[in-house]
Amino acid sequence: MKILDRGIDTLARFRIPCGRMMRWIPCLAIFLFCLGGDSAPATASVVHLPKIRVATDGRNLVAAPDTPFVPFGVTYYRPGTGWAPQVWNQFDPDATRQDFARMKSVGVNCARVFLSYHSFYPRPGMLNSVGLKKFDQFLDIAEAAGIYVQPTGPDAWEGSPAGQSVAIEDENTVLALEQFWRLFAARYRGRPVILAYELKNEPSVPWQSRILEKRWNTWLAAKYLSANTLQAAWKTAEPLELGRIPIPIATNSLHNRRLSDYQDFRESVAEGWTQRQVAAIRSADPEALVTLGLIQWSVPVFLPGSISDYSAFRPSHQARFLDFLEVHFYPLAGGALEYQSWEAEDRNLSYLESVVREVAQAGKPTVLAEFGWYGGGKPHFDGGMHPTATEEQQARYCRRAVETSAGFVCGWFNWGFYDDPEATDVSELTGLASTTGKIKMWGNAFEQLARKHEKKKLAAPKIGARPALDWDAARTSTQAGREFAHEYDQAFRAEELQEKGD
Repeated sequence: MKILDRGIDTLARFRIPCGRMMRWIPCLAIFLFCLGGDSAPATASVVHLPKIRVATDGRNLVAAPDTPFVPFGVTYYRPGTGWAPQVWNQFDPDATRQDFARMKSVGVNCARVFLSYHSFYPRPGMLNSVGLKKFDQFLDIAEAAGIYVQPTGPDAWEGSPAGQSVAIEDENTVLALEQFWRLFAARYRGRPVILAYELKNEPSVPWQSRILEKRWNTWLAAKYLSANTLQAAWKTAEPLELGRIPIPIATNSLHNRRLSDYQDFRESVAEGWTQRQVAAIRSADPEALVTLGLIQWSVPVFLPGSISDYSAFRPSHQARFLDFLEVHFYPLAGGALEYQSWEAEDRNLSYLESVVREVAQAGKPTVLAEFGWYGGGKPHFDGGMHPTATEEQQARYCRRAVETSAGFVCGWFNWGFYDDPEATDVSELTGLASTTGKIKMWGNAFEQLARKHEKKKLAAPKIGARPALDWDAARTSTQAGREFAHEYDQAFRAEELQEKGD
C-alpha cells in the first residue's frame, strides 16, 4: 500500500484530475507491482552527499575541493536498547528516522555507529545478511537526513565470533578482520554517505599473553641477533637466552631499556594490525577513508594505573597508515570531573589540549571522536559517588572543550545523542537530548557551535610555549607523564590568566 500511495501522490503532483486519476490507478498498481512492490524506499527526497576527502593542507576535511567539511557528530545509540553497540538487536527504522531528523535539527552532520560480530560477522569469511539489510536501511535513513555515517569495526559487544579470539595480537583474528573489511568495503564501495571506516573503538595491545611472549622473543632476536648484544644493551649481568626472555613487569623505571624495548615491541604489534586492515579496505575500495578511534591513553599523560595502560597505538606511528586520526577524551585528570571548581575544569582542559596537540603533531587531520561529560541530574556510575550536575555545567564544560581543541582538531563527536539511563557509566547523562527527546542546554550549544564552524577551514591555534612530551619517559614511568601534565597545566593557565588580564 505504501508504494501505491506514493504513486497516487506522484500523479497528484502532475495535477492529473481526480476522475482521470481513478482510471489510472489499476494500471499504476500493476506497473508498480512489476517494479517490486514496496521493497524499495522512495528516493526523491534523498540528499546525495558529496564524497568527503582530506584537504590538500593535510589538516582539514573537505566535501569538495573548496568546501571545508567540519564533522559535528554523535555516536548513535538509542536509550532502552542496551549498551551502544546493541542497537542492531532492536533496530527500529521508524524510530531511527525520527532520531536522525531530530539530530539534523541541532546541527549533527555525521553519526558514528558500532558494528558487532554477532550482527555482522558471526563467522570468518561470511557477512550476516540480516545485519547488512539493517545497515542498508540505516544508510538510507542517514542519507535522506543529510547525515554521514562512520561505522566502527566489529567487536565482541554481542559475543565473540564462532570459535574465534578477538585478541589484537592473534594472527587468526587479524586474518578474519582482513576478510571482513574486504567484504564489507566492497559491498559499500561508492557510497559517499560513509564518511570513513573506523577500524576499532579504543584499541589497545595487552601487556601480557602467551602469543605476545612468543612474538616478543621473535622481535628481540631480530633486533639484537645475539644474547650478548641484548645483555649489553640492557646493561644487565643476568644470563639471557634468546627465545626465552619473559615479558617485563609493568613497573615504573624511568628510561629503562628493557621497558622501552617492550613498549617499542607493543607499538610494532599495533602498527602491523592497522596496516593490514587498511590494506584490506584499500584493496576493495581505494577511495575509502580509514581512521581509528584512539583512547586518550594512546598519549601517555595521565595513565590510570600502570605503564601497561598505555595503549601502544602511538599516533605518530599510526598516522602513516590512516587518512585522519581520531582520539577520545574524557575529563579524568585527578579523577572524574565533578565541576567543583574552575581550577579542576581548567586542569582537564589543559589535559585535553596536551592530548589533541600531541595527536595533531602527527601531521594528519585529527577528530575528537568521543568527548562530553554528564549534566542534568545525579549520575550513578562509580557507585553514585559523584554529585548532581546541572545542564548549565555540562554545556559550559563541553563548549569550552570544543573551543580549547579547535584547530588542533577539525571535528567533534559527542558521546551519544540521547541520555541513556540504563548505562552503568557516564553515558547516563552525556546526551544532547534527554530520553524524551527534549534538547538539553548542551544540545543547544552544540547546534550553535556546529553552525559557527560549518564549512569553515580551521586554522592552527596560536598558543604560547608548551613543554614537549618525552615519550620514552612517559611510557616507562607514570610519574613522568604526570609531571609533564603539571608543567603543561601551568603553561596553559598562565596564558589564560594573561588573556583575561589583557
